[in-house]
Order: sequence, then C-alpha cells, then structure tokens
Amino acid sequence: MDLVRIGDKLVSRHKIIRVVDAILELRAQGASQQDVAAEFNTDRAFISHLEGLGEIRKGGRLALIGFPIGNREEIKRVADEEGVELCLLLTDRERWKWVSDMSGAELFNYLLSLISELKNYDAVIFLGSDMRVRVLESILGRDKVIGIEMGASPLREDKVIEPDRIRAVIREVKAGRGM
Repeated sequence: MDLVRIGDKLVSRHKIIRVVDAILELRAQGASQQDVAAEFNTDRAFISHLEGLGEIRKGGRLALIGFPIGNREEIKRVADEEGVELCLLLTDRERWKWVSDMSGAELFNYLLSLISELKNYDAVIFLGSDMRVRVLESILGRDKVIGIEMGASPLREDKVIEPDRIRAVIREVKAGRGM
C-alpha cells in the first residue's frame, strides 16, 4: 500500500485511486454528479472538478476510417494527437488480409457491428474511393460522414495522405460541430 503522511493524516493512494475509479465508473454509466457525490459523501463540485482534471476534450465523438492508406501510422498519429476516438486505417495489403482471414459470416457480423458503433459518433471522417464514400453516406447519413475521396473505385494501391490535410479536416469538423 502506498501511504503518504500529510500533517497528522495518513493517506492511502490506493484507496484514493479505487474511489476515483468507482466515481468515474458510475459517471460513465450515466449517474448524475449529484447522485455520485451523495454516494461518496462529497459535494457535486468535487465530482465536476475531478472530471475536469482528467478531461481530454469536450463535445462529440469523432471517428476516422480509411483504406487503402500508405502512410497509415502517420495518419493514426495525427488522429491520436487530435483526440479522435475511433481510428481504423488499413493499407491495401492489410485490407485484403483482413477480409481473407474472416469467413463471410464473420465479416458480415463485424461490419454490422462497426456500422452500429459508428452510428454513436457525431462525425465520421472517411477516406476511400468515390463509391465507398457514397455508400457510407447513404448508411450513416450525409450530415454525419465527411468523405475524402482518394480516387475512383476500385482503389488497388495504397494512397499517401497529407497529414496536415487530415489534421485540418479534423479541426474543422470539431470546430464546426462544437467538439
């Protein structure tokens, strides 16, 4: 146990971490700040300040999906730096390996699950062929999908995307949607 002496008090870091974890878990499950404060015999302002200490960004949820991306790692790094919650980027080789490693049923179930998850996002930036951009817009809605067309379908080779362009798009989307 990590004990710290503060004046005449002996404080357990482990206990603090356990309580903070429990507070955050209740808040993530939808409990109000007031209800959580009452459960832990503290005030609502403390819960609010605690959340503020760990806040990475406010606002809506943003996803970035794209294939085939030649500089996948570079674009992923930009997405991470900008606070994108879901990032799925594949090279052409990764895309075909991924598809060939799954049965038809597994692929279908995965895609349905992914589409269902994407519906929970406020915006989805999608890098793909003209046809794939249109398909995703028709599934999720044009108001949700920000399509960046990388060429006519089918795309048969990796495309290198300018990282600064993606950073600018992410920032524009976040600013325009109050994220």
